[in-house]
Amino acid sequence: MRLYHYLKDKSIYLGLLLLGIITHALYYGVPNSAVFDEVHFGKFLSAYFTHQYYFDIHPPLGKLILAGWGWLWGYHPGFSFANIGEVYPDKLYMALRFLPSLAGALLPLVIYGVARCLRIRRPAAVFAGVLVALDNALLVQSRFILLDPFLLLFGFAALYCYLRWRDTGRAWLLPAAGVLAGASASIKWTGLTFLGLIVVLELFRLWAQRHSVTLRSVATAIGSFVIIPVIVYVTVFVVHFSLLTRPGPGDAFMTPNFQSLSMADRIVQLNAEMYRANATLTATHPYSSLWYTWPMMARPIFYWVSGDARIYLLGNPVVWWLSTIAIITALVTVLSLGVIRAPPTLLIIAGAWLMNMLPFIGITRVMFLYHYLTALIWAILALAYFADQLKRPVKTMLAVSGLALVLFVFFAPLSYGLPLTDSEYNARVWFSSWR
Repeated sequence: MRLYHYLKDKSIYLGLLLLGIITHALYYGVPNSAVFDEVHFGKFLSAYFTHQYYFDIHPPLGKLILAGWGWLWGYHPGFSFANIGEVYPDKLYMALRFLPSLAGALLPLVIYGVARCLRIRRPAAVFAGVLVALDNALLVQSRFILLDPFLLLFGFAALYCYLRWRDTGRAWLLPAAGVLAGASASIKWTGLTFLGLIVVLELFRLWAQRHSVTLRSVATAIGSFVIIPVIVYVTVFVVHFSLLTRPGPGDAFMTPNFQSLSMADRIVQLNAEMYRANATLTATHPYSSLWYTWPMMARPIFYWVSGDARIYLLGNPVVWWLSTIAIITALVTVLSLGVIRAPPTLLIIAGAWLMNMLPFIGITRVMFLYHYLTALIWAILALAYFADQLKRPVKTMLAVSGLALVLFVFFAPLSYGLPLTDSEYNARVWFSSWR
């Protein structure tokens, strides 16, 4: 029986991987010009080759990964990344887009694993993985030279390792969770929510077992979820500064003697400046949106246009709207039952969703729909949880998955940048706020 379940899980992982690969391989490399924030991250990764100091509001791990991968493929700076729509001079841009695409293709597998660790039964866990694979917004965000695919993959993989450690006791999973959580936070600070969730879950576990907790178990937790993530985070900045040894445009953001302080001082100063820049950013954008509009997908983002072809960061309506209903139901259920009586799985999902939404309430800088992607996946897990409670869940999940597939294909031209006539485009723009 154990072998049967093992083989069944392996076949599911293989199926989800195949689905992720297909959706990301279709029209790979289209368009052959810079899309949305590729114009920023392309400049940043190129700086590691020229060694000219740059400044970004996010930690450097994502750019370092892209630069390292580009180096393996013989990338050399030269393309300006000046404007959205600027045509790439060669095929190296396809190599740079590969790792974000791979992360996007792997994400459904990780979400399936997380769902199983959260005690969601196999069919509903598959359902969650399929919906992640069929969401157009998650697809678009992972087809280009962008950072969020790494944040999502590392963050949910960290959570999976931690939950698997609780189930199996395999020692290596705990430091692995710490490394991955530190890596997620080293992509963008919003990745800290994964580490925060793991810490909360571990504190609850230690409290529940407080009468048998040993000093060694506490030290292991501190080492895995404090020391290891800090080491990962600091190491990323050490590599960053070691490569950026020449003056560059980023010097304008730092103090005059920045390049001659110690390494520790530079790390502290840069993080302080990143915080200040995030807190005081006043730039506006026509496709920005407020946090409370994200669950309803009120304001997608126009990423690229060329003639009658366009790319939108627009989610699959079935996935977004049903998951929004599910997460609202989860929040109401937890509030009505209370923390003590609420089902643990639902409590974790609702709590994780709130951890990814509440910080945005106090942020005044410009924000975009892609800031919701982590919370979206938790909402999808809420939908899978409630689907798992139905009397005949498989038929319902097949119906929803089928409808999600239909709408995925329907909106695919706006995800892959395929030409549309005016009437075809208008048929896909359901609301004026989507234009």
